[in-house]
Amino acid sequence: MKAIISEKYGLPDTLKLRELATPIPVGNQVRVKIHASSINFGNLVLLSGKPLPARLAFGLIKPKYPIPGGDIAGVVESVGEKVNQLKVGDEVYGDLSGSGWGAFAEYVVVDEKELVLKPRNLSFTESAAVPMAASTALQAIRDKGMIRSGQEVLIHGASGGVGTFAIQIAKAFGANVTALVSTRNIDIAKSLGADYIIDYKTEELHNDNRTFDLIIGANGSQSISTYKRKLKDNGIFVHIGGKSSQLFQTTTLGSWLSIFGKKKYRTFSQGPNPKDLLFIKDLIEEGKIKPIIDRSFSLSEVPEAFQYALDGHLQGKIIITI
Repeated sequence: MKAIISEKYGLPDTLKLRELATPIPVGNQVRVKIHASSINFGNLVLLSGKPLPARLAFGLIKPKYPIPGGDIAGVVESVGEKVNQLKVGDEVYGDLSGSGWGAFAEYVVVDEKELVLKPRNLSFTESAAVPMAASTALQAIRDKGMIRSGQEVLIHGASGGVGTFAIQIAKAFGANVTALVSTRNIDIAKSLGADYIIDYKTEELHNDNRTFDLIIGANGSQSISTYKRKLKDNGIFVHIGGKSSQLFQTTTLGSWLSIFGKKKYRTFSQGPNPKDLLFIKDLIEEGKIKPIIDRSFSLSEVPEAFQYALDGHLQGKIIITI
């Protein structure tokens, strides 16, 4: 099979397309013929080995997961002797970031418990955009943000992979959503259901006189003091991604503010959860959320796809078609 190999940390040009043996499933494993994958922030960390603390999980000197890629959508092609949940021909999707990665390849072998049936109303390409980004948004909003119907929610970085799902998931929970985006992404945010828009190219967040029950920093750049002013009493700020300075402020100053004040500041790291994928699948099939795709690349174009991601300002997800 063909696969993208990462043998050392660095820039996208370190990634190589290689021919490898096709893996064979045993026990509870299934082999999936991958139709599509996508790029997430975790892929960029695995590529560069930065920030350096990430190497404690990914390998100190070089990547210990040679085939990158977490999201998959594809078809079960063969099964191990102990498989009892999936069968050959099932159309599945999943997040492999907790089970060795390996999605940038023609095939992958993975324990069946890591996968669920993909949404019936999405193609493989669309389904591949969902797992990690939608799960991140769901876990941040529902689990860390403790969202309730009728709350006011601000999403900073609402046009990226996580942010586009965050708008829709917050709306599905009955929230009133304000999206903080650039001018060129206003139409996308509106189309996904945002009730209010703040254009950071022409408006300053601190000049808006509203406050919020929940602020999601999907790609944040504001200081903790700004978010503190924008939170209601008992409000919650959840940091997902953005400038490293904001992560530092959230884990240090934010921790102290959370202890001694009513407002809470939480950092967040997504974890694969097939039950969440089933929850998201239901929302998709009910027409409540949908993936937004910025651009697609072939397997051989993965280095170019990474460079496109590193250039930033994405509108939704980058897809790898296989």
